[in-house]
Amino acid sequence: MIMAKPKPIEEIIQEIKDFDKVLVAGCNGCVAVCEAGGLKEVEILASALRMYFANQQKKMEVGEVSLTRQCDKEYLAEIKDRIGDYDAVVSIACGAGVQFMTEMYNTMRIFPGVNTCFIGVTDEKGVWSERCQACGACILASTGGICPVARCSKRLLNGPCGGSSNGKCEIDKEVPCGWQLIYERLKELGELKRFEQPTPPKDWLTSRDGGPRKMTKEESRL
Repeated sequence: MIMAKPKPIEEIIQEIKDFDKVLVAGCNGCVAVCEAGGLKEVEILASALRMYFANQQKKMEVGEVSLTRQCDKEYLAEIKDRIGDYDAVVSIACGAGVQFMTEMYNTMRIFPGVNTCFIGVTDEKGVWSERCQACGACILASTGGICPVARCSKRLLNGPCGGSSNGKCEIDKEVPCGWQLIYERLKELGELKRFEQPTPPKDWLTSRDGGPRKMTKEESRL
């Protein structure tokens, strides 16, 4: 899932301080799981903004809404009848959600309330870690299901480098060496021969198509 963390409230205040009516819009998808943008976070942020502007003796109306997803037009349409009542929106969805809302309501000022960080997993309650960079050319089959693009600090497609020591990365002794993890996994699977077949360089131009990527599933469209 997509991981995000709340922006400093000072940054949000700076963006909306000249407006009179602001809607805080949450997303009950990925960012709700990592406790950055769900219903609870909408309530907390909206309350904090009301308190701040009340202390500044500024009249500020702060509305609240939390959508099932902000990356889907069907759910964004749920606010079409009320979004016009506000001067601006603080979206605490991921960057994709913020941009999609901007596209759908292109006359409204929409500000991000979180910083989108990475695609990752839940290690334990309150702890999330990166697993994927959505590079568009997955090589997990040849690396035992462990991604060197996301797990190796140098993004090496063939490793390890000369800086790892005792299974740890040279950049931080608390960070496992991604290629050590790959080696141990392939050893466990009995597939160490995969190291005899170097991974060719990624064709980033092809995988990125020179701009925003798009995926189409024709049977779903029909």
